[in-house]
Amino acid sequence: MDIPQIQIGEVKTKLDQKTCAFVDIRDVDSYRAAHIPGAIHLHEGNVEAFVQNSKKDHPVVVYCYHGNSSLGATAYFIEQGFKDVASMSGGFEAWRQVYEQETE
Repeated sequence: MDIPQIQIGEVKTKLDQKTCAFVDIRDVDSYRAAHIPGAIHLHEGNVEAFVQNSKKDHPVVVYCYHGNSSLGATAYFIEQGFKDVASMSGGFEAWRQVYEQETE
């Protein structure tokens, strides 16, 4: 399966246009330290509720530290019926290098 990926420039456009949900799958301390504004922190304790309560046709961008773990998470969301989901290439570290001011 080819896992959809999205470049950070496209992610920034989606953030500015408020056209998708952002899912952060890093550990809780990393999420608390900094994350993309409005990102939802998903972990084992809440991922099932997110899958059950989300509109499957609403765009979702998944990110992790460097863009590796988010590939697996993106594949999982596709398996769960999400229609428009992509992994952020380079992860949060790539985002931070370009958009440091765009973090919460």
